Formats: sequence, C-alpha cells, structure tokens
Amino acid sequence: MNISAQLATRYIFGKKSSNVINIISAIAVFGIAIGTAALILVLSVFNGFEDLISGLFQKFNPDVRITPTTGKTFKLDSTVMLHLRKVNGVSGISATLEELALFDYKNSQTFGVLKGVDANYTAVTSIAGSIIEGDYNIGLQDPPPVVLGAGVAQRLAVDIEDKLTLLRVYTPKRGARSPLEAPFSTRFLNPTGVFAIQQEFDQEYTITSLEFARDLFQYDQEVSALEIRLDSTKNLKTIQQDLRSVIGDGFDIKDRFRQDEAFLKLMNIEKWMSYAIVCLTLLLVSFNMIGALWMIVLDKKHDISVLKSLGLRDQGIRSVFIRSGMLLCTLGLVLGFVIAIVLYVLQKTVGLVTIPEGFVVETYPVALRFTDFIVVGITVLFIGWLSSIPAARKASRIKTTFND
Repeated sequence: MNISAQLATRYIFGKKSSNVINIISAIAVFGIAIGTAALILVLSVFNGFEDLISGLFQKFNPDVRITPTTGKTFKLDSTVMLHLRKVNGVSGISATLEELALFDYKNSQTFGVLKGVDANYTAVTSIAGSIIEGDYNIGLQDPPPVVLGAGVAQRLAVDIEDKLTLLRVYTPKRGARSPLEAPFSTRFLNPTGVFAIQQEFDQEYTITSLEFARDLFQYDQEVSALEIRLDSTKNLKTIQQDLRSVIGDGFDIKDRFRQDEAFLKLMNIEKWMSYAIVCLTLLLVSFNMIGALWMIVLDKKHDISVLKSLGLRDQGIRSVFIRSGMLLCTLGLVLGFVIAIVLYVLQKTVGLVTIPEGFVVETYPVALRFTDFIVVGITVLFIGWLSSIPAARKASRIKTTFND
C-alpha cells in the first residue's frame, strides 16, 4: 500500500479532533448507501416488470414471426414450408391469418381481430394454458368454434355456458360485387373458451380455425404470418439467416424484441429516466460527503503542512483526499448493495410492497441483474470522485508553516 492509500485510510478511520466529523462522515456513507440501494431497486423493479410483461407476451407471440414486407397476406408454398421445418433450431411452425371484423352477440357489438390458426398453433405458443373459461377448441365443427380474448368477451357479455346463442361475425367482402349484393360476409361462431394473457391481446383478439378464416375472408392459400417456435434462442441470428435463405426476399423476420419493439423501447426509456432522477438525488446526497471531507481537511491541516515540509507534493496531497473520498464512497456502495439485496430477498419471499387487486401479480415483480450492479457501481464511484475534488484542491492549497 503506497503512502497516499495509508494516509487516506488513517484519515477516514483514525481519531479525529472532534466527534462531529465522525458523525458527518457516517451520515455521508449512509446517504450514499441509501442512494445506491435506491438505484439498484429502481432497476430491479423495471427488470421485474419487463420480465413479467415479456413472459405474458411469450404466451401469444412466437419466438420468430415471418410476415410480408408489402401487403397483408402471402400465398403459402408447401415446399417452402417443408424446407423451413428442416432449418436447424426450428421446432414448430404455425400458419395464421388475421383480419379486422365486427362481432355481434345478443345485440352487443364490438370490433376486433379474428385470427385463424392451424393445428400447430398450440405447439408454437402457450395459448392453451391461458384459457380461463371453457376450453381451447378450434376444431372443424359446425358451427365453427371460437376462443375469445377476455376483453372482447367482456364487451360482448359472452356466456360460454349458453350453447344456444351464437356469435355473429361480419367482414367486408373482397373484390368486385354487384350494387344489390350485401357489402359484408356474415358467419356464425360458437364461443367455446376465453383466454387472458395481456390487455393488449385480450381486448383485441379472437381465435378460430385457419380453414374458417380463409373461407370468411375469401382467401385460398394465403396466410398473414408464419409463427415459429425455436429449440433455443442462443443462435437466433444464425437461425434467422437460415430462414431468410429459405423464404427469400420480400419478408420480414421478427424476433421477440422486434414483435414488441415499441413497448420494450418505451419501458427502457422509462427505466433509465427513473435511474437518472435517482442519480440526481444521489448527487444532492453527495454534498454530505463534500462537507465531511472538507472538515477532515481542516482537521488535518497541521498534518498536511508537515507532509508538505517533508516533500510531499501538491499532487500527492490531492491523491490522499481523493482516495479518502473514494474510500467513503466505497463503504457506502458496499452497504447499499447489501441493503438492496436484503430488500430484494424480502420482496421475493414476503412481498413488502403489494399491488392493488386486478393485476396479474400481487406484489411488485423484481429481478436483479449483474450488469445493474456494474452500472450502479461505476455511477456511484464517479459521483464519489467528483465529490472528492473540492476537498482535495483545498488540501493542496494549504501552505507549509515551517521555514526552510
């Protein structure tokens, strides 16, 4: 340990001329600890919500979705499908077709998206495990069955147990038609289940068979998207390149992030804005450390004068108090990490902060990530370094009281 580090340790832990300096130093360390814990916990809460919402999205969204770059649909080639299934890493593919439609049930109407899916859809998504009422049944029956999102079912007041009342669906007819012909195609559906995943999906989607959707929307072999489940997302870029080589140009291959890109970007902005606000609070708290170091400089004024007389340069004096400030900051940083981890464990096990009823979880979700500790550590140490500069400059300007 060099002389600067030894002196810094002595000035922080050694005896002071006044006990007030120790109290102010302790308050500074505690303030930094609280600020550090707040930074970690803010990031962990946003991480928890991100993981929660992403998990909900994963029940409806596939690992990869292939859609046309122009237009809403494309013709499905059975040969291309065969080659896509052989791509290394692909475990399942489902063809889907969706269009906007008007639903009517017992004189209640609402707009929504009618999504036709094939038999592989349950292997690509977790929709079957999200049924809260009735069953997931979209087989080839007459009338065709349909599974509704919870929001759609609520707006229409659908009663799954009522087997005599059917759901009527209206869609505009495609292509040319005569003036006397009705502008809408009308079909009847039998509600067999209700799913609840996330509000965005629950308020918009209904699911039926792909065959019925094609007949209703007047399509032959067209689909809106190919939804793909992967064995693992570790080699996602390689798999996307392989899929591109098979499907060709004119298609957009979206991973999970791109499917929910707008939401995830917005949440990321909110996360780092909250982080910046807490950092500003920590900057205000750091004035306690500036005061503590300043008082240490005044307390050790004679020692500084002696050190200068012994040949220690101004740079060395500044180094002593920069290290003193960094030592105080490190103590607060470590204590803050401990506080954050303890509160995290209590939140995960006991649930210190709860959420009002009606949400998908009862307590605020939290998730710690190692990278957050690195980011917070760098931030707090940087603030500590800035806070040490005023006292270090003050100490370097102290004149020696000894004559040559």
